Amino acid sequence: MPENLTYPKIPRGTVVRYNHRATYDLQTIHTIINTTPVVHVSFTPDPNEPFPAILPMIGQMGSFEYPSAGIDEPLECYLHGYVSSRIVNLAREATKQEGGKGVPVCIAATKVDGIVLSLTPNSHSYNYRSAILHGYASLVTSDEEKLWAMELITNSVVPDRWTNSRIPPDKAEQDSTRILRVQIESGSGKVRDGMPSDEKKDLDRADVLDRVWTGVLPMWEQFGEPIPGPYNKVAEVPEYITGFISATNEGQGQHAVAAAKKTPVPKREKKVDEE
Repeated sequence: MPENLTYPKIPRGTVVRYNHRATYDLQTIHTIINTTPVVHVSFTPDPNEPFPAILPMIGQMGSFEYPSAGIDEPLECYLHGYVSSRIVNLAREATKQEGGKGVPVCIAATKVDGIVLSLTPNSHSYNYRSAILHGYASLVTSDEEKLWAMELITNSVVPDRWTNSRIPPDKAEQDSTRILRVQIESGSGKVRDGMPSDEKKDLDRADVLDRVWTGVLPMWEQFGEPIPGPYNKVAEVPEYITGFISATNEGQGQHAVAAAKKTPVPKREKKVDEE
C-alpha cells in the first residue's frame, strides 16, 4: 500500500520537544483542523508592531481546483473573514505586490481528549491533538470559488446546513464577506494519548501509590438538546441536525475514552548530535 502523504520536515515546522508525539501526516493534521470549531490565526499586523496579532476564525481544509480531493491529500485552508478586518486588508495589499504570495500566517488548532492525573504535579498532562500550519493567505476573488468556500465552511459547522438555509447569500451578505485562501507551506501535529507515565522514583514509593489516585478523566465537546429560537416555526428538529448531534457526541466520546486506553508512544532515544 502507498505511504501516507506528509508535510516536509523543515526547521520551521519540525517538532522538537516530545518529538515522539509528532506527526506530519496530512490526514491527521487536516482532520484536527476540520474538527476544531475555532482555529487561531496569527500574523504580523505591521512591521513596526512588536506584538503578533491572533484572531479566532472559522477555517476548513479543502480544494476548489480539485473538489474531490480527500482529507489525506494536499489542500488549502479557507478562512471566513469580514470585508474590513485587518487580516483581510493585509492580504489584499500583499497580493497586489508583484509576485506576492499573500500575507504569512500561522494557523493553530487543538483538541483536548482528557486530563491525565499522575502521581506528581510535574507529570500531570492532557491527552490532546494539536496541529499547526504555516502558509500564505490571499483573497479569493472569483464569485464561484467564494460561494464554494462559503458552502464548505457553513457545512463544517453543521453538515448540510447550507442547503437547509436561505441561499444564495444576497448582495449585502456577499459584499461584507471575504474568504481567505491559505496556501500551505508546512504543517505539523502533535498527539498525546494513553495513561499517566510516572518516574520510577515515584512508582517505587508505596506511600505515594497508596495515597494518590492516578488515571485519565476523558474529556470531549458535546452538544446539548436543541433550543428553538423565538421565531422558529419548524415543529420538529430536522434529522440532519439530530443525526449530526448524535453522531458527533457519540464519536467524540468514544475517541476520548479510546485515547485514554491507548499505549503511549515510547520516547525516541536521542542521537549524540541532539544532546
